[in-house]
Order: sequence, then C-alpha cells, then structure tokens
Amino acid sequence: MSIKTPTVKLSTTNDEMPLVGMGMWKVPNDVCANTVYEAIKAGVRMFDSSSDYGNEHESGKGLKRALDEGLVKREELFIVSKLWNTYKQPEQVEIQIRRQLQDWQTEYFDLYLIHFPIALKYVDPAVSYPPGWFTSEGKIELDKAPLHKTWAAMEKLPGLKLAKNIGISNFGGQLIADLMTYAEIPPAVLQVEMHPYNVQQDLIDLCEAYGIRVMAFSTFGPASWLELGVPSATQVESLLTHPVITKIAEKHNATTGQVLLRWCTQRNIIVIPKTIKPERMVENLKSSTLDLSKEDIEAITGLDKAFRMGNTKVFDPRLAIYA
Repeated sequence: MSIKTPTVKLSTTNDEMPLVGMGMWKVPNDVCANTVYEAIKAGVRMFDSSSDYGNEHESGKGLKRALDEGLVKREELFIVSKLWNTYKQPEQVEIQIRRQLQDWQTEYFDLYLIHFPIALKYVDPAVSYPPGWFTSEGKIELDKAPLHKTWAAMEKLPGLKLAKNIGISNFGGQLIADLMTYAEIPPAVLQVEMHPYNVQQDLIDLCEAYGIRVMAFSTFGPASWLELGVPSATQVESLLTHPVITKIAEKHNATTGQVLLRWCTQRNIIVIPKTIKPERMVENLKSSTLDLSKEDIEAITGLDKAFRMGNTKVFDPRLAIYA
C-alpha cells in the first residue's frame, strides 16, 4: 500500500500539491526511467524536473510505463518543470514547454517555473540541449529578455492548457515584490535553496503575505553539493550528522534525513529530496508522519548561518542578482 502524502493548496487554482515529492536533479540518465517508475510504485506523486537536468526524456519513459501499467492515473500525479535561462525570450516560452511536455510524454505540467531570474542568449536545441550556462568558449552570454515580458508569456500557458500553475525559482524578495506589481497571474510557488543553514525566514514571511507557496531544494544542505565538488559545501558541517539533528532524530526514532524534511513540511514548506533507492523514497515519504515539537523546530532553525551553497555569482559577478 502506497503512503498518502499530505498536500498544500495553491492559492491561484486551489490545486493540491504534495508536500513531499522527488527531485530529478542529478538522477543519472541510465537509471532515470526506472527511478521514476519505482518512485511511483513507492508512492511518490510529485516530481520536480527541468530541461537543464538533461533527463526529461528518460523521465517520460518511466512515467509512461507506470501509466500504461495502471499504477496511477495522470491526474493523481503532480509534475513540475522549469523554463531554462536560454529560453527567456517571450516567443520561446511556449515552444520550449511543448518540447519538454513531449519529453515527459504528458499533455500538461501541474506547475511550470522560471528556473532563474537570469536571461542567457538563445541556443538552438538542435545545436545544444540542454545548453547549460556556458557557450562552447566557456563564456556566459547574457540576453536582453526583460522579466516582465517572459512572465507575460508564462501567463499564457494555463489558458493553452500546457501548465496548470506557473511560478518562480531562485528569486529574491525584491524581485518578487517587483513581479507582483505587474503579474496578472501571480506565481503559485517559489522554489529556493532552503535548509537549516539557510532558513530565509523573511522570504518565507514575504511569500506567505503574497499567498505564494515555498518549495525547498537542497533540504539536506551540503550533501547534494559535495558530489559536485562545490567548494562551499566543504565549509559547513554535514547536516545529516550534525549533533543537533542527530539528537532530535534519536528522540523520534527517525533518520536525520527525515527530521530535516519534516522541519520543512511541518511548516508547510514543500520538499523534493532526490534518491534512486526505493527504500529511501519510502523513508522520505514517511517523514511527514513525524511530529516535531516547537523546541525541535527552534533548535534546528537556530543553526541558521544565511549560508547558501548554490550561488551563481561564482560563475560571473553579473549573476549575483538574487543574493
């Protein structure tokens, strides 16, 4: 029997979004299709993806297999994807989402996000897909695609039935406040790096005031960045072995990973832990059954250092726009 995941309601459509899903970032292509299939079998009902992850075609194969076998109906799933930086030109938004939907073998995304508030020069998918951050010469080439025009193109997607909800990722408070001055359809969700070393309570409060749900990535802190060799990940202690987290986990007969996830979800912050192991998928889903005390949550929050692992300014100082 699959585990029923708690949900939160999105203010723009009243759609129910699972609080615990699974992130597809860094899921290897050779196991990706089977990972999606096994995740659905384990009870995962929400997947977070992006064209930049380079595995949406494989993810679609896993989705199709699960649907064909009747493991789940499409309407029981919540699939999230994102618009990459090289497709910020308004005329590219619909073209790109249709390409991604084709890869996923589905007619719509439940949520489609702007991946970064950064516009890079357009790259033809026939030349390079996904194009990533850098040109073949190893350079960053910015593009003059104003955010308000990109957002206007995003707002057309629900009417085209290509995305039920639209949202943003890696946006800071000032940019959100500016977006809200002209948005006809406000963002339903903000996805940002969030963990006990990077609590961002002011940003959470701002989103709550605007009715925007917060979705956290890198909930385990440096763990997902160490394997990439990101130097900042070595500057802080592992949260998975931190004595504060370990003590709370022992008290609740839980894993430290479950505690870190529940620290988010108990405050209605959506999480998307990545794993390729079915037993870990079940463990992540079961995290929502924990009941952390107020003291537990305060102790974890007290680890805050305002420390972010994924900072684009290391690529180019011009990209330090959401710091």
